[in-house]
Amino acid sequence: MSTDLTLSGVTLRHGARTIIDDLHLIIPSGEILVVTGPSGCGKSTLLRAIAGLRPIDAGSIAADGDPVVGTSRDRAMVFQDDALHPWRTVRRNIDLALTLRGVARKDRRAEAHRWIAEIGLDGFADHLPRELSGGMRQRVQLARGLAGAPRAVLMDEPFGALDAQTRTSMQQLLIRTLDAHPATVVFVTHDIDEAVLLGDRVVVLGNAGEPARAIVPVPHPRTPAADNSAARGAVAAALTAPAGTHSKAIA
Repeated sequence: MSTDLTLSGVTLRHGARTIIDDLHLIIPSGEILVVTGPSGCGKSTLLRAIAGLRPIDAGSIAADGDPVVGTSRDRAMVFQDDALHPWRTVRRNIDLALTLRGVARKDRRAEAHRWIAEIGLDGFADHLPRELSGGMRQRVQLARGLAGAPRAVLMDEPFGALDAQTRTSMQQLLIRTLDAHPATVVFVTHDIDEAVLLGDRVVVLGNAGEPARAIVPVPHPRTPAADNSAARGAVAAALTAPAGTHSKAIA
């Protein structure tokens, strides 16, 4: 089950400096919304606010109409750094999410192994994170994030540190996994091609304190062979637009 997310007039500050100013967004249940923009524009800050990891300075954020006032297992974070517990094996990292979800102890081992098989890591259940490659660790983090059955998944450049081949593999794994385990997703990336591949819509933020520049719908999301060149061009144009440029289509 996924969730609607509603951002109404959200303002976020670091001290006296405004990072996000008066942002309005409606993210329907089951949508993958990609957020991109210039460095320092507040992408990660926005994600943490939606997760309930930091307070907002003005406006409101709601999940299915309920105010977001703190963290919830209904909203899972997946970071660029894998953030796995280094002393826990692959299985026990995933087991932690199942425990927090309330899965009975007698069922957790089998369910953890189902997730391990789903992410293509059969044979690695008893390995520690330090014994895995970067791509393998990200697979475990993805499984751990989704094993808790969150209604929203907030992903902060999760594939940014991976090589091109591994990144492509992880994008396809994410697509398959979300098809089997639907959730609302807010996905932060600097990569235009990744944004247009994964997102139903792409939000291009402005520089810190500026309005968002554009919201670009993607006609054929998660379809590698489809022609989404117009959407790609619109995202690229918004990213390179002069400071202060914004679209009247923001909604």
